Amino acid sequence: MAATEVSDFLLERLRDWGVSHVFAYPGDGINGLLAAWGRADNKPMFVQARHEEMAAFEAVGYAKFSGRLGVCAATSGPGAIHLLNGLYDAKLDRVPVVAIVGQTDRSAMGGWYQQEVDLLSLYKDVASDYVQMVTVPEQLPNVLDRAIRTALTRRAPTALIIPADVQELKYSPPAHEFKMVPSSLGFEKATVEASPEGLRQAAEVLNSGERVAMLIGAGARNAAPEVAEIADLLGAGVAKALLGKDALSDELPFVTGSIGLLGTRPSYELMRDCDTLLTIGSSFPYTQFLPPFGSARGVQIDIDPTVIGMRYPNEVNLVGDASATLRALLPLLQRKSDRSWRETIEKNVARWWETMAMEADVTAEPINPMRLFADLSPKLPDNAIVTADSGSSANWYARQLKFRGSMRGSLSGNLATMGPGVPYGIGAKFAHPDRPVIVFAGDGAMQMNGLAELITIAHYREQWADQRLVVAVLHNNDLNQVTWEMRAMGGAPKFAESQTLPDVDYAGFAASLGLASAKLTDPGQIPSAWDQALQADRPTVLDVHCDPNIPPVPPHATFDQMKAAASAVLHGDEDAFGLIKEGIKIKAQEFLPHRETSRR
Repeated sequence: MAATEVSDFLLERLRDWGVSHVFAYPGDGINGLLAAWGRADNKPMFVQARHEEMAAFEAVGYAKFSGRLGVCAATSGPGAIHLLNGLYDAKLDRVPVVAIVGQTDRSAMGGWYQQEVDLLSLYKDVASDYVQMVTVPEQLPNVLDRAIRTALTRRAPTALIIPADVQELKYSPPAHEFKMVPSSLGFEKATVEASPEGLRQAAEVLNSGERVAMLIGAGARNAAPEVAEIADLLGAGVAKALLGKDALSDELPFVTGSIGLLGTRPSYELMRDCDTLLTIGSSFPYTQFLPPFGSARGVQIDIDPTVIGMRYPNEVNLVGDASATLRALLPLLQRKSDRSWRETIEKNVARWWETMAMEADVTAEPINPMRLFADLSPKLPDNAIVTADSGSSANWYARQLKFRGSMRGSLSGNLATMGPGVPYGIGAKFAHPDRPVIVFAGDGAMQMNGLAELITIAHYREQWADQRLVVAVLHNNDLNQVTWEMRAMGGAPKFAESQTLPDVDYAGFAASLGLASAKLTDPGQIPSAWDQALQADRPTVLDVHCDPNIPPVPPHATFDQMKAAASAVLHGDEDAFGLIKEGIKIKAQEFLPHRETSRR
């Protein structure tokens, strides 16, 4: 039927753009929209989160794993405020999300009315690419279309503010007259290729290098074949920024894995020893993990000219689509005849995976958390989607999981906020209801918001063709990542009053919702628990009791960091004995004789 009110047209326009889900929470500031949803037979689908922040995270997860637009909605005042953290996650990880928020009636604006917040000022930063308030019906098509196009093309959050009374106005389209701004649907994405001269300069740098390293990020995800071919020509190793973990298979012997604070030793060595760096689709921020300035010549490829060249003093900065630019670059490159650099890289990678298996096998009290990840890795279905929360789980996600096939994975990258793991998983299930999803969450994140979103999972699970959504909780009653950061970076002992968490029965809570669940207190339970969860006909929560004293310290930790951690112990850390014992056992695996392992 034809749209009768502004709110009816808004939902109709979202459908025309192909939007199928809106992650939201109701409130009287969007009552007009809620009524329109009722008239529209819930199309696009209103997905009710337990909290607006979770709705925003679910929209981010949906967009990350679908490649489509994520949309979230909330009421005025507190609802709009609650969306912000999820929207900042989208902004910092460059994810297209549109937020639709209510506002008090126009007649009350400026009167310090109930739930009145200056939303244009509030959203000015998080939605800096585009935020606008709709004040008359004729304004809506252009504002909504611009918000969607801007979000998709700039890969950023945008926002629409719609006062409650405007939502219920009779809709009338913009007319063909002065100061009316009509609009239209859709756009065709352009394929941007770097200039011929830039390609020639880049080829000269890469052909001259003897020890080439490549760093790829999420922007290289659609260029995996070209990345692999160029790495083979150049005899290069390929390190991955954390958001690009799923951009190239870890089964390739020259892929060194993650880089940075959560990175691998082969990636650290690759950057330390290379003489040439090719960066593709990444704005990895930690420059101390890149080659020392002046030791390597640099080439970068990125679709966004505003971020290129800002992390390393590159000689050549190519603006272009990763796949198209690499295809144009390939004919200009010469195959390296000396493969000794590549052979060293592959040897380092093989040893690393053996070290990871050995570290996962170290006994702990009660469970070594690395074992949970290592046992899952070979069991992961080729089409699995994996999310991880911020905290110590991100370390093991980065280092212990081997991605292959069409696996996807993500976490909160640049914002590194707590709490998105479970809502990301929910967004992933709505994006791909036929694919299994695995979430790794610390107990701190579960207590912050994951427990509530288990209710959302239970509520919607029957709508998913494949109900396998596994939430693995790292249950150690400690805000573990910060505890270790205090020790290693601050030289301070654990402050129990801030770091110790109350004990919660996560498996019991899940069972009360009708979800499958298991409490794991012995490492021998892990393989069968994963088998059962990956074969279950419903979502599963694994309540895994982990040892908090397994150090997430990176393998290339500095002497000063290790000294600081030891100093913290000597100054009265309550877990002193356990962390010394476990830390020594874990670190020793790097230096013990290695063996071929069947785990990987």
